[in-house]
Amino acid sequence: MTEARATASGPGRLLVLVYGIFALSAGARAGVQIATKFADAPVAYLLSALAAVVYVLATIGLARSGPGARRLAVVACSVELVGVLTVGTVSLLVPEEFPDATVWSGYGEGYGFVPLVLPVLGLAWLRHTSPSRRPSPRPTRRPPSAQDSSEPPQPHRRPTRPEATP
Repeated sequence: MTEARATASGPGRLLVLVYGIFALSAGARAGVQIATKFADAPVAYLLSALAAVVYVLATIGLARSGPGARRLAVVACSVELVGVLTVGTVSLLVPEEFPDATVWSGYGEGYGFVPLVLPVLGLAWLRHTSPSRRPSPRPTRRPPSAQDSSEPPQPHRRPTRPEATP
């Protein structure tokens, strides 16, 4: 199994689907808000647009193959986690700075807290499918006589003939 199939197979397919849905919904929401009422809450709407871009990048990184795609997914999920924690905290501590909600406001409460859980699941899946976490082949077993010996193994020597005595 290749690295790419590992991230986009099994539960990875569900992650790609959810990230894709969030990319579309956050992008559509931000597009409408920026086009119709940008002056009301420019920071909130730009943060929603940023969230949409991050979701698109995470979707691409999780769906594609290769180490570059894996790095993209790790960076996107990490940025998303930092973003949702930062925006979520600021939106709760200083609500007047967010006259309208963003995707990440209140830790994603408007989206059922999925924006808070999604990057954690994404990073956990990337870690689970990491090539460095794959089990290495089992070492070959030595014969029982070699395992029981307390002496270090000796290099193989050819048997010698006894010297003839004159």
